[in-house]
Formats: sequence, structure tokens, C-alpha cells
Amino acid sequence: MRKLNENRPLALVRSACCAIFLVAIGTTSGIAAAQSLVMASTTSTEQSGLFAHLLPAFKAATGLDVKVVAVGTGQAIDMGRRGDADVLFVHDQAAEEKLVQEGFALRRLPVMYNDFVLVGPANDPARLRGKDIVSAFQKAAAGPAAFISRGDRSGTHAAELRYWKLAGFDAPKFATFKEYKECGCGMGPALNMAASMGAYVLTDRGTWLNFRNRADLAALVEGDKQLFNQYGVLPVNPARHPHVNAAGAAKFAEWVTSRAGQGVIASYKIGGEQLFFPNANP
Repeated sequence: MRKLNENRPLALVRSACCAIFLVAIGTTSGIAAAQSLVMASTTSTEQSGLFAHLLPAFKAATGLDVKVVAVGTGQAIDMGRRGDADVLFVHDQAAEEKLVQEGFALRRLPVMYNDFVLVGPANDPARLRGKDIVSAFQKAAAGPAAFISRGDRSGTHAAELRYWKLAGFDAPKFATFKEYKECGCGMGPALNMAASMGAYVLTDRGTWLNFRNRADLAALVEGDKQLFNQYGVLPVNPARHPHVNAAGAAKFAEWVTSRAGQGVIASYKIGGEQLFFPNANP
């Protein structure tokens, strides 16, 4: 009995130390989480090189690290709905506004814009070159060259579906075209496919300007006001998902729409050409 009594204080000390250690681990993990942020975004913002330019400036201003999960806008919005991201940076305004209405995002703030471009083989076998995207889609449907669709519920794919509808082709009619190919892939792989096949493809201008494997591809349709491409930022609602880094998401949304963040966006250029144009509300 005496030995048990003597060892009891030691056991209590060990238990207390273990509890303190676990609390310390939890505290450290909480601090680490507070210093980082998960952002679900489009492949276009990642593959255009914007984030490599933008996020170091954000970290310098706030101390926060950002882990980017680059997927199609539809998938990014699904991540927000599930609480798998703290903040979204995407480009499908109708879907973004719906997410806010459903209560999964606190708000949607406009950040910047660029435009879409229809690219294809320089010899343009479908003769669709010009500034009319609807006419170009009609000609692409009847033309001899393949059309590559991302087919991934991205913002670019959503825009493509709008243009097909305006051209008189509701889904899935256009998908029955012999040369219509859905890749279910990001913007870079879709461009690679178009380059290798001599096909047409819709792309955002930022990714196009940063794309090096162009082969015989050229920008054929641009300048139509319907090619406008708006990006927004949406903090995920902590009332739906209490584990999200709401403070970090708010900081990012505030910074990227501030004069400082907007200036960093405007300064990103390739070959002297600006890729994105800030337009956050003052």
C-alpha cells in the first residue's frame, strides 16, 4: 500500500504534464491556423501567375500565409458550401450571388476583371475571326476544326455555355457536334489540347498571355463586350462552418479590395501588358 501511495503523486504529475502538453499542442495548432488561410480559386488566377505576384504582398502586409486550391469555379464554390475553404476567389457572378443568398458566404465583393478570348489555329479554318463571339460560336459549330471545352463547371465553362445558348444551341445539343471535345480539365491543359489538335478553345486572357506552348494558336475573337470576365471574393460564413478562419478571410477580402491590394493587381503584367484590371467598389 505504501508503494502505491508513494507513486500516486508521480502519476498525478505525469497526468498533469500530459494534459498541459496536449493543451500546448492545441494552442500551437490554433496559432498556426490563425496565421494561414485556405483559398479556393480558379485555375485561371493560378495559371496566369497572378497569385505568385499577389500573395507575397498580402503576406508582407498581414503576416498570413495563403494555401491556394486551384480548381474550376464550380468546384471552388462547392468547397465553400462544404466549409473546405476559408475564402473564395472566383468568376461566375450568378453562382457567387446564389452562394451568398443560401447563406454559405457572408458577402460577394467585386475585385477585378479581364476578358475571355476565343483562340484557335492561325489559319482559322472555320473563318470565325472577328469581334462577334455569338457569330463565332455559330461558325465553330459548323466548321471543320475541333472545339475544346473545359467541361468542368468552371467560370470559363459557364461562360462558354452562355455563348452556346446565345448562338442558338442549348445543352446538350452542342455536345453532339462531332468535333466537340470535353476535357474536364483546367485552362492550361485545355489550351495544350487545342495547341496539339489545332482546335478552338475559349480562354481567359490572363492564362492565354501566360501560356507558352501556343504552337499555331492565335487569338481570333476578342473585344466583344460579352466577353467581359468579372472576378469576386467571398468569405465563407462562419455561422455555417464555425471552424473556418473567418478573421483571416475578412482580412484577405479587405486587403484585396483596398487601394494597396488593387494596386498590386494592376501592377501584374506580362510583356508590358496588364492581365487584370482592379474594379473593387470604393
